[in-house]
Amino acid sequence: MSLKVLFLEPFYGGSHREFARGFREHSRHRVELATLPPRFWKWRMRGAALAFARKVKHPEAYDVLVASSLMSLADLKALWEDRCPPAVAYFHENQLAYPMGPGERPDYQYAFTNLTTALAARRVAFNSRYQRRLFLEALGPLLRRMPDFRPSWTVERVREKSTVLYPGCRFSSGDGDDPFPEPEALSGAPSSQGPPLVIWNHRWEHDKDPEAFFQALKEAMRKEIPFRVAVLGERFSRIPAVFEEARETLGDRIVQWGFVESRKKYLHWLRRGTVVVSTALQENFGMAVVEAMGCGCFPLLPRRLAYPEVVPEPFHEPCLYDDPEDLKERLCRALADPPSIAPVRESLSRSMERYAWKSVAGSYDDLLESVRDEHP
Repeated sequence: MSLKVLFLEPFYGGSHREFARGFREHSRHRVELATLPPRFWKWRMRGAALAFARKVKHPEAYDVLVASSLMSLADLKALWEDRCPPAVAYFHENQLAYPMGPGERPDYQYAFTNLTTALAARRVAFNSRYQRRLFLEALGPLLRRMPDFRPSWTVERVREKSTVLYPGCRFSSGDGDDPFPEPEALSGAPSSQGPPLVIWNHRWEHDKDPEAFFQALKEAMRKEIPFRVAVLGERFSRIPAVFEEARETLGDRIVQWGFVESRKKYLHWLRRGTVVVSTALQENFGMAVVEAMGCGCFPLLPRRLAYPEVVPEPFHEPCLYDDPEDLKERLCRALADPPSIAPVRESLSRSMERYAWKSVAGSYDDLLESVRDEHP
């Protein structure tokens, strides 16, 4: 049976946009998107429910609702009353354990919005086991901040209704390009023509710790190891100063600087890449890294966050680093001897098929059907 599904995304950009598009394209159900632009995330959490309450004229026409966690599902249900379909809340990230930026102070209202959203949903889906554990562990300390009437029961309630569904990834643009490069493409095609190419394809924000990334590149420069770099990823209104400093320092080693709007061109850069680096302070899945690995990049990732879960265990030793100094050493070795990492690139690329939409879409569809069939 095909369901009519309403997908609400209040921050339609980056990995949120990619996930929503992939979900709509690969589901066996009829998925309709209602979205808001990817800006002012704090105001999205406060006001997206009010916007969607008017934007969607007939919510009762849908069998199931899917809502991203950057909004208040509880507010929306209150506004729609009995017209609201049974809902799934999908957590790309959560505000209970999000690192503060420079000069920021925690506002616990956003964390409580995440909690009430989880409670208002019939089912809660997290994008990794790591994030689910982080969310549940952070609830206790959050609730203990309350002076009285602490709802300790909410922890078990969220645990009971929660599940883990890895986000589907697209490794092709849909224009007939091969989603998984052949072995010869990893060892002899564009990336070997000239110095090895380092990929940075994360948001230009503090929680991705760009300072540590550029320090690792400086070490390669100090050792006079040839390389090129493509700094991709989305930029927002506030850009850490380190990016402009790094642009001057790296000079003609830069072959791409800034977000690539075209999906096909973005994948083109990933397929040319030799190494992809993450220095994230916060990462609940790592779609950008999974995309790069699927396109043949050798990953250097911190041995923490969701990465030990997302990267298959046989690849932990070559791909996960312990600290910034370990990253510098591993990056210099990889750039100095690209053929030594080619076998890992090939094997890891193939293993990423487990995260392709064709591999995970059925689990999403099954969850939607179970939610629709459950008694209220």
